Amino acid sequence: MKHLGAIAVFCGSKPGGEPAYGEAASELGAELARRGIKLVSGGGRIGLMGLVADAVLAGGGQVMGVIPTFLEELEVGHDGLTEMVKVSSMHERKAHMFRAS
Repeated sequence: MKHLGAIAVFCGSKPGGEPAYGEAASELGAELARRGIKLVSGGGRIGLMGLVADAVLAGGGQVMGVIPTFLEELEVGHDGLTEMVKVSSMHERKAHMFRAS
């Protein structure tokens, strides 16, 4: 599949108050994969962030995660991503996600 660029999605590490939020996250991930758009995410495996990443991966797409080392140490990092970038702070995380998308 031809890679058509990348989009950053930075969303909650919780599922949200309504089931529709999780459904929308999964639909977004599936659509990104279908269109060949790489996901740049916060690197989490939980909540809405994890649902988007899982849907991209399930659709055969690529996911770059960007996670601060302190969150990785709390074991919230997604270990199934195609690429994981570890950074030292939340500021560096957001800046890297911006540059990569």
